[in-house]
Amino acid sequence: QVQLVESGGGLVQPGGSLRLSCAVSVSMYSFSAMGWYRQAPGKEREPVATGVFDTNYQDSGKPRFTISWDSAKNTMALQMNSLTPEDTAVYYCWGRQNAEEFWGQGTQVTIPS
Repeated sequence: QVQLVESGGGLVQPGGSLRLSCAVSVSMYSFSAMGWYRQAPGKEREPVATGVFDTNYQDSGKPRFTISWDSAKNTMALQMNSLTPEDTAVYYCWGRQNAEEFWGQGTQVTIPS
């Protein structure tokens, strides 16, 4: 069965970095798409590390959030840098397999003001 499990969340001071990991119970290559989403209290769930939103980039144009894959461990990671209080949210691992979409339980990331 498909299971996504996030880990690595916690409290980080502004400007700090954090690396999240998503362990996948089946081969990542069985998914047509994978990624990371987040949801803050009172807000809609939104994609991150996609390069679509301005908040994903530093002033240099370098993405603050980047995704990487470890085939040997069958995990997907999210590297987050230059964190701000606006990044506080529950972060979710997501994958699409055939006609189905799967979500992890989420991991809390908190950056205090």
